[in-house]
Amino acid sequence: MIRALIILLALALPARAEEVVAGLSHDNIGITASFNGSEILIYGAIKRFEPEPASDRMGIIVTLEGPPGSVTIRRKSRQMGIWVNTDSVGVAAAPSYYAVASSAPLAEILDPNVDVSQRISIPLAMRSFAGPIEVADARPFTEALLRIRQEEGLYHLDEAAVTILENTLFRADFTLPANLIEGDYKTRIFLLRDGQLVDQYRTAIYVRKVGLERWLYTLSRDHAAIYGALSLALAVFAGWAAAAVFRLIRT
Repeated sequence: MIRALIILLALALPARAEEVVAGLSHDNIGITASFNGSEILIYGAIKRFEPEPASDRMGIIVTLEGPPGSVTIRRKSRQMGIWVNTDSVGVAAAPSYYAVASSAPLAEILDPNVDVSQRISIPLAMRSFAGPIEVADARPFTEALLRIRQEEGLYHLDEAAVTILENTLFRADFTLPANLIEGDYKTRIFLLRDGQLVDQYRTAIYVRKVGLERWLYTLSRDHAAIYGALSLALAVFAGWAAAAVFRLIRT
């Protein structure tokens, strides 16, 4: 009985005419002391179950999203000759890294309603505000956060980064900055026709500290007292060594 219901449900669902299959050049990135960024190649193909529509405009968008975190955006004002924080807006979940690559300008291949539902474009990547908004207009705050992270290379939009060959094969290249944080980086690939979502593919890239950096990170999280003592000892030794070198130079 259950098997019959599953078969009937599968027959009732609309069959997808196209499907995305994809892969990554590598799905693990190790952060070391000498880490200065990484290159990621995302590639794939469009699997078709019937002839490709001749009139529909096809588009592919690839997003790469780092672990989200809460952010408080503050505005400073000059009062009585002193710059002080006056207003603030909290964002509950802002990606630590967010990049969008597309085969054409988003305005040409992405329907605004699809953008809202899937949260594809950079301004929509921030999930929600944290707590009540106490300012009249929160847009200057979120725009400031977007501008700062774009200047740091953490938010990036490239509307010509996805290359499509013969309307079947595609590739997208991402340059990851050196200031990545540890965590799982979600990858999404969207296949669109005339702005509407046809199919999407999801996978992840795992970014982890390795070697000495991993040991220090684990020590700071699991044994904070020992980590603090080691840090203090290292600072004392560095100060003593610097003083000793200075005395040698003077003599």
